[in-house]
Amino acid sequence: MAKHSKNIPGRGLRVADQIQKDLAEIIWSELKDPRVGMITLTEVQLTPDYAHAKVYFTTLVDDPVAVKNTVEALVKAAGFLRNQLGLRLRIHTLPQLHFVHDTSTIRGMAMSKLIDEANAIRAKDDGEE
Repeated sequence: MAKHSKNIPGRGLRVADQIQKDLAEIIWSELKDPRVGMITLTEVQLTPDYAHAKVYFTTLVDDPVAVKNTVEALVKAAGFLRNQLGLRLRIHTLPQLHFVHDTSTIRGMAMSKLIDEANAIRAKDDGEE
């Protein structure tokens, strides 16, 4: 008996990647809500049964109010986005979309700044000896 297609290694990752690509195109070309400015979809995580997808995004402006407005707009447009996604994808279960602001780049920049500061202090201390 053939295995179910969800058991194919890497299929979930390929489906998540395709969802990310298609959603990015739909948001860019078809979503007209002005609250959704310049965003980048950074990752899509699917549940094993494909029922839910967490869509991580970053914004050009990291203002908390702008991020909140963007999340609200994406949540409001989730049905439209899911419908448009259904026209492009041929999968049995189309996931519910859950949008999450990805703060990893902000945290990464903060860590990089701390490392630079520590290196500057170390260089200053080494120069005094």
